Amino acid sequence: MISLRYHVVSIAACFLALAVGVVLGSTALNGSLLSGLAGEKKDLGSQVSDLEAQRNALNARLADADAFAGAMGPKVVAGVLDKRSVVLVTTEDARPADRDALKQLIGQSGATVTGEVQLTAAFADPDKADQLRDVVTRLQPAGSKFPTAGDTGTLAGALLGSVLLLDKTSAKPQSSGEELAAALGGLTDGGFVKAGPDVKPAQLAVVLTGAQATGDGAGDRAATIARFATQLDRTGAGTVLAGDAGSADGTGALGVVRADTSSTSILSTVDNVDTSAGRVSTVLALKEQLDGAAGRYGIAGNAQAPAPGVASPTGN
Repeated sequence: MISLRYHVVSIAACFLALAVGVVLGSTALNGSLLSGLAGEKKDLGSQVSDLEAQRNALNARLADADAFAGAMGPKVVAGVLDKRSVVLVTTEDARPADRDALKQLIGQSGATVTGEVQLTAAFADPDKADQLRDVVTRLQPAGSKFPTAGDTGTLAGALLGSVLLLDKTSAKPQSSGEELAAALGGLTDGGFVKAGPDVKPAQLAVVLTGAQATGDGAGDRAATIARFATQLDRTGAGTVLAGDAGSADGTGALGVVRADTSSTSILSTVDNVDTSAGRVSTVLALKEQLDGAAGRYGIAGNAQAPAPGVASPTGN
């Protein structure tokens, strides 16, 4: 006769056997799993090392290429802008090193930089738009015609273009010296610009900016700079908008311009002015503007070629 005790012992033995089986099975599985993970970790480590080596090699090649562009740049641009004049407009985030190097290269091209004007953060601040519009309207030179568009970038471009740029046909000033002083003084008093000493009108303009805008209102700020540069181009013999890497992104001034065919048809853009090659492209793009053409240059996906006169390797 099978007793209750026998049943209890049998059930306990079954559970014990099951527990031992689970422990042994999981131990074997864990060992196999850990061995596999260790192998994958080793493979991933090798891939990371290979990628780092490739990156270092590419960086070295880029450094060599940029050093070559820096050495050859003065020879490439020599005489390209002989006896021409250029006014330099910078945004607050433009790098001083880019500005200084570009000024030097413009001088080596035979042109004269007639002055510098920096746009402050308030210039593109959406919260300051109404104030800037009022200042620009009040400072409009007598006899000048401003666009009917109400956005501040276009209106400010019309004002500064009328006083900073020479007439594209006659190469004569479009306003008086007093009107130039009044425009710069009024915008300075309003906190929208910082003007260098003894600014004079020029035939051409470079608008030098940084990378893409970030934070609240980034798109609006980028659009203000883009429309400003476009209107500046319409006012004189030509303008180039140049920026650092990232400036051609969606919230960069160049990105806004390149998304608008009406702007790209007249305004030249360079998205790698933080390199020697980009600065050479900027000077060549100024010559292109004088010749009545425009283009998109640099290394971004929406650039048409590395530089004026150089075919795109992707066939764009």
